[in-house]
Amino acid sequence: METEKLTKLVFKKAGDDDFFKELHKEVQTNILINKNIQSRIIYKSIFLIALYFAFYGCILVWGNDIQLLFLFYILTGLTMILVFFNAFHDAVHGAVFSTRTSNEKLSCILELFGSNSFIWKKRHLLLHHPYPNMQQWDIDVKQSDVVRIFPESKWFQFHRYQHIYMWFLYFFYTLNWLLIRDFKDFFGSKDNYVKRIITIPKIEYIKLFTAKICYLFMMIGLPVLVLAQPAINIITAFLVMHFIASAFGVTALLSTHADEDAEFPMPPEDGVINTTWAMYQISKTKDFSTHNSVANFLFGGFNHHVAHHLFPAVAHTYYPYITPIIRRYAQEYRLNYRSYPLVDALRSHFALLKKNGSAENLFVTGDL
Repeated sequence: METEKLTKLVFKKAGDDDFFKELHKEVQTNILINKNIQSRIIYKSIFLIALYFAFYGCILVWGNDIQLLFLFYILTGLTMILVFFNAFHDAVHGAVFSTRTSNEKLSCILELFGSNSFIWKKRHLLLHHPYPNMQQWDIDVKQSDVVRIFPESKWFQFHRYQHIYMWFLYFFYTLNWLLIRDFKDFFGSKDNYVKRIITIPKIEYIKLFTAKICYLFMMIGLPVLVLAQPAINIITAFLVMHFIASAFGVTALLSTHADEDAEFPMPPEDGVINTTWAMYQISKTKDFSTHNSVANFLFGGFNHHVAHHLFPAVAHTYYPYITPIIRRYAQEYRLNYRSYPLVDALRSHFALLKKNGSAENLFVTGDL
């Protein structure tokens, strides 16, 4: 039943010969000792947040020029995604500042973007991170019946064409998040695994609606009042902003878990996963473009996703130094570490969509 609580899963206990014990010790001793790397994420977060407000201010100052109106809306949207990747996401994991309070304050920037930080944290930290790609758990991967990523999800005839239409629907990712997904998490009953593990405080319902009203006023209402532009131009610029921001954002989000070689296991009936936590993380996660300095700056460590899942409480500015160590251990212990160029990662995702659009179950879910 949908109202039943999810039973917490447990991993196989790691032995003394577990690779992660040695890996963790080496990272702690040789990498995390450098506090200058930690300070970079603080400066980076402040810079990107300031840039977001600067671009938004430019909308209000120079938005009467139609070309500049669209330009600064687009730049505001792209910077919103950069703040999400590089500041908010790390803050949720307690990885920006040394105190929990400071990280929680920074994570509230998601309300500035019209969403709800409380529900995102719970969904991400309690469902996705412990059990990535786990069917019936990982709703960061399985978000809607419109796309069939999990092999055990219900198949609809329109899924035959998902490798075609998802190219277009992904442009609506942030609008879907703003206008549909949050409400589904708060009020939905179907596949609502968030509400099966937590009780949402009443104050969060107030924050949910308040954030969305304030965001829409900030991005549409205030420009309509301040600028001499017709409202239709401002609304169109707002939509274009979200289309481009979505395209940029899903580039990273699609490239880390859902590819044609990915495994999507079902929860074990006895609740015991027949592998260690670290082995599970490295086998269900992949990297992309880790040697690319531009990708390292833009994607906030999402491209070093294996390092992130193994060291979620560590700032992403450390990941370019941690990933080479993970590669070395993967080679030594014959671990299923995977890393692709970004283009190949995206191609592989759409190959998954095409295969899983079939009515037949073409995937092996794997034993746990």
